[in-house]
Amino acid sequence: MNPKTSHSWLVGSGIASLATAVFLIRDAGMPAEHIHILEASGEDGGALDGARSPLQAGFVTRGGRMLEEEAYQCLWNLLEHIPSLEDPHVTVRQEILAFNERIKTESHARLVGAGPRILSAADYGFNDRDRLEMIRLLATPEWALGTRRIDEIFSEHFFRTPFWQMWRTTFAFQNWHSAIELKRYFLRFVQEFPRIHTLSGVRRTKYNQYDSMVRPLQRWLLTQGVDWRHGARVTDVDFDDPGAGRERRATGLRVHTGSGDTRIDLGERDSVFITLGSITADATYAGNDSVPELIRDQRDGAWSLWRSIARKAPDFGRPLAFCGNVDENKWESFTLTLRDGALLRHIIEFSNNEPGTGALMTFVDSGWLMSIVVPYQPHFADMPEDLHTVWGYGLFIDAPGDFVKKPMSQCTGHEILTELVHQLGAGDLLEQVLASTDVTTVMMPYASAVFSPRSPQDRPLVVPERSANFAFLGQFTEMPEDVVFTVEYSVHGAMQAVYQLFGVDKPIPPIYHGLLDPHVGLKALEAAFR
Repeated sequence: MNPKTSHSWLVGSGIASLATAVFLIRDAGMPAEHIHILEASGEDGGALDGARSPLQAGFVTRGGRMLEEEAYQCLWNLLEHIPSLEDPHVTVRQEILAFNERIKTESHARLVGAGPRILSAADYGFNDRDRLEMIRLLATPEWALGTRRIDEIFSEHFFRTPFWQMWRTTFAFQNWHSAIELKRYFLRFVQEFPRIHTLSGVRRTKYNQYDSMVRPLQRWLLTQGVDWRHGARVTDVDFDDPGAGRERRATGLRVHTGSGDTRIDLGERDSVFITLGSITADATYAGNDSVPELIRDQRDGAWSLWRSIARKAPDFGRPLAFCGNVDENKWESFTLTLRDGALLRHIIEFSNNEPGTGALMTFVDSGWLMSIVVPYQPHFADMPEDLHTVWGYGLFIDAPGDFVKKPMSQCTGHEILTELVHQLGAGDLLEQVLASTDVTTVMMPYASAVFSPRSPQDRPLVVPERSANFAFLGQFTEMPEDVVFTVEYSVHGAMQAVYQLFGVDKPIPPIYHGLLDPHVGLKALEAAFR
C-alpha cells in the first residue's frame, strides 16, 4: 500500500492506537489527515488513565504502570520524538529520564508483616527444589507448557517465599495464571531479578501515565491533523477472504454513533488497525460510602467486537479464553486523596522510604494481600498543592480483611481505608484520616485476563497470515518472547503492524535478552542463592 494515497482507520484510542498513528506519520509517511481514530468513549488512553474522581472530590487511577529501562525500547523509541507538555524543547523521553535521575525508586519496606513490621526482603527464601522448578520452567518450550498454570509447575514452598510475594504483587500474578506468561516475565525481566526487593530498576513518569504520556501524544497527533471521532463504537468488521492462498482484506467497519448505525467502506488502498479486548472493560467506580458493582455480562463493546471478529476466521483468536472467567481475573484498586498529611507522614516514617519515590509496599499477612504506592506529588498535573494521593490494590479481594471482617470486594472506600490504616499500625489516626480522605475504588473484571492460561491459537498474530490491509493491536495479540500487561507490548505491536503492512524499511528494536549478558546472568544467579 502507498501511504501517501491510503487512509487508515484505527479502532480505539488506547496507547496501541496512539502509537500506531505516530508510526504511520513518522515512519510510513502517511498524511495525518488520512488517519482516522474511532473511539467509543469520550476519553483517550485506554488503561493509561488518570483523572478526577467521577463520583466525589479527589482523583483516581485504575492502575499504575512501572516502566523499565532495558526492556522498553519500543516505548522509548516512540516517546523520544514527542514533545513534553511542559517544555516543547524537551521530549517525553528526556522528561522521564530527567525525572528518574532526580527521583530514584528505592524501597526500604517492600514486604510488611503483621504488627506491622518490615520484613527482610533481600533473602528470597528459595530452597533447592524451588530453584530446580524454576530452571525446569525456563528450559521447557512454550508448546510443551501449553495451558498449564503456575501452580502446576511449582510446589507449595515456592508460593510462600518472599520472592513470590514480591514478584506476584509487582506484576499482579495469581497462582492459577499461565505458566507461559510467567516464563516470559522471568526471561524478559531477568535484570530485575536481583533488585526486585528494592525496585531500583523501576522507571516512572513525572505524573500519572495519562498526563505524562497520553496527553502529549494527543496534542502531537492533533497538531499534525489526525481525524479524531469520539462516540463512534465499532461493532463489527467485514472481511473478504477469497481463499486458495489469496490475500484477505477488511472491507468495512460497522459503527454505532449517537445518530445511529452506519458502515464505513474501506477502499482498495485503505487499512484498519483493530484493538482487541480490554483489561479495563466494564470497570466500575465507588466512593467513600459505596461498593463498586462487579459486572459479569460484558456490557463494554471491546469484548463483543472481538467475539464478532473471531467468528470470521479460526486465526482471529479465541476471546473466551480471556474474558470467560471473571473470578480468576478480577481485582480492585483504590486511590486515596488526602487533605491532611498525617497518614502520609506515618507511611514515610514507618517505611523509611524517601517521599515520592513510588516504592511499592505489600502487606504479606493481610487477607486481601494489599499493596500500596505513594507516588511523587503532585501525581496529577492539575492537583492542588495541599492534596496528596496514595494508590493501592488487592489481589485476594474475595477473602475477609483482618480488621474489617468483609471481603474487599464488598467494602466501601472508607472500609478499605480503615483496613489499610490498621495494617499500617496507625489506628490512633483513624478518625482523623477518615475525616480528611476521599477514597475512590475501582472494580475491574478483566484486569489480569492477559495472564489467563492459553493455547497458541488463543491470541491472533498482529498481522495475520495473508492479511492485505488489516492488523490487530493491544494486549491480546501474539508476539513471541514479549510480555503482556506492559505499555511496551502495545507499542511494540503497533510498530510491528505499521512496519509490516506498509513495508517500512526501519529496524524494530530487538527484544532485550538479559541472559545473554554474563553480568546480568551472574547477578540473577547470585540472587537465587541468597
